[in-house]
Amino acid sequence: MADAHPYDRLTPDTVLDALVPLGLHGDGRLMALSSYENRVYQVELEDPLDGHAEVVVKFYRPGRWTDDEIAEEHAFALELDAAEVPVVPPLVLGGRTLHHHEGFSFSVSARRGGRRPELEDEEVLEWIGRFLARIHTVGAARPFGSRPLLDLHGFGTSSRDWLLTNQAIPLDVQAAWHGTCDAALAAIDRALGGAAGRGYAQRFALLRLHGDCHPGNILWTPDQGPHFVDLDDARTGPAVQDLWMLLSGERAQRQRQLGALLDGYEQVRDFDRDELALIEPLRTLRLIHYSAWLARRWDDPAFPAAFPWFGSSDYWKGQVQMLEEQLEAMAEPPLVA
Repeated sequence: MADAHPYDRLTPDTVLDALVPLGLHGDGRLMALSSYENRVYQVELEDPLDGHAEVVVKFYRPGRWTDDEIAEEHAFALELDAAEVPVVPPLVLGGRTLHHHEGFSFSVSARRGGRRPELEDEEVLEWIGRFLARIHTVGAARPFGSRPLLDLHGFGTSSRDWLLTNQAIPLDVQAAWHGTCDAALAAIDRALGGAAGRGYAQRFALLRLHGDCHPGNILWTPDQGPHFVDLDDARTGPAVQDLWMLLSGERAQRQRQLGALLDGYEQVRDFDRDELALIEPLRTLRLIHYSAWLARRWDDPAFPAAFPWFGSSDYWKGQVQMLEEQLEAMAEPPLVA
């Protein structure tokens, strides 16, 4: 009988067996870490590796990235590490960072501790801002060759088309969602430079980004500050993409947070204030993409278990309302710092 999903084959024995050719031997203790897109495990080693008694093993979702695209993620992480930017890079084992076992691609990294940063603390935000600027300084040094662009098509129109083609939206709300989504995509297109996004690269400086810089991907320690983890969504885009997910609350609160981030950022690197007009369009793109991401992953048993509210008429009515709110937000003047 065929497996329901490739991850069904990823048993604890498979995880431990994958490490043996690399000279790593787990002592039998492993713990699944929070991750939906990939499968990530903390593994206790019989013999410490460079002083690390534990490693983190990430098994990439089959079919999502090519080996070349994963290699670019790893190369970017190693560039950042070499520049003493606090990221958690993959370990080079046997001369490689990307490994294969029973149809899975995986990497191994050292385990780093930390907690979510206190984003109400302006000193913390300023510290994060300085390190984001250092990430972007490295990111601007050369382009990605294989990794995709964060743009209108990849996150917006392709997500809309997939949801409609695969009938993921209940009929009673489909027309309302479709119309509101189209209006939102048109507003995003105008913000990105028009011409179905083709003016984007001419209007804004695009560089290699973390790509998914939300608070959960920053590990904070009081003595060392931030460590950035999970470059799985690294891609090309404008610098502001790595800032806006750290803003929350009412407009006045978001402006204070943005001011603190940019106080730190601009100590290290110039920031184009015109990019502030992209914050709400990029937030709207992520909202559309997120719904398509959930729908595309629904065959993975982890998703129905973790997101039981997804897919109902109430969910999609809520999405219509959020897109309407984003249309209003995109019509407002941009945040200022």
